[in-house]
Amino acid sequence: MGKITILEETTKNPITLIGKRAGICYGSDITDDNKNYIRGIGCITDRHGRTLEYPNVEMIIDGYSAKTIREWYTHIGCLPTRLQSSTRYINYNNFQFVVPKTVKNCKDDDAFYYYMKVIKQIRNSINALIDMGVPNEDATMLLPICMQTKIVDKRNLRNLIDMSKNRECTRAYWEFREMFNDIKNALREYSDEWKWIVDNLFMPKCEELGYCPERKSCGRKKLKEEL
Repeated sequence: MGKITILEETTKNPITLIGKRAGICYGSDITDDNKNYIRGIGCITDRHGRTLEYPNVEMIIDGYSAKTIREWYTHIGCLPTRLQSSTRYINYNNFQFVVPKTVKNCKDDDAFYYYMKVIKQIRNSINALIDMGVPNEDATMLLPICMQTKIVDKRNLRNLIDMSKNRECTRAYWEFREMFNDIKNALREYSDEWKWIVDNLFMPKCEELGYCPERKSCGRKKLKEEL
């Protein structure tokens, strides 16, 4: 569906870099990359999470809906933070909307007519699809944020690992899960160290915890109170 391009600015050997940065503070020999790699694995398995912030990931994310990219933006991983209305859970049967001043004040009255005609058609179609049994999260793809878009993204390893805990969950939005899987595959191909990281550190939170912490579980793992 979409395409992920890992840019050359992405850290080629993230585990080695983690060990090298940690070695500076340990007073260790950082001239030997084999020792740096071993030290990096140690930092990861010992859960020294801040060291995960050193590996850099830069990529082009292309061909996914603006709806899903909008959710991608919520994983900012630092201050300032934000919360925003969800296009998945909020009822958009009668959504509010903005009319541009250029449409309101257009000398041709037909401009406002055509604008409102499209809005009304979108509303009616969303309602019809929901009545047919289409999930709200898919019916609202008719909203004007469903067009494909392209972004250039920059973040660190720790942010991606945290993202995987939530977005690889079976209950996460389907397009986001597909996009994140594409990102994993692209990183696997970038280097052997990234392949190890993806295969060992990227997983839904239930796999890490051994139980599902969600109130509405998909059933992949038992709830904590059931164990």
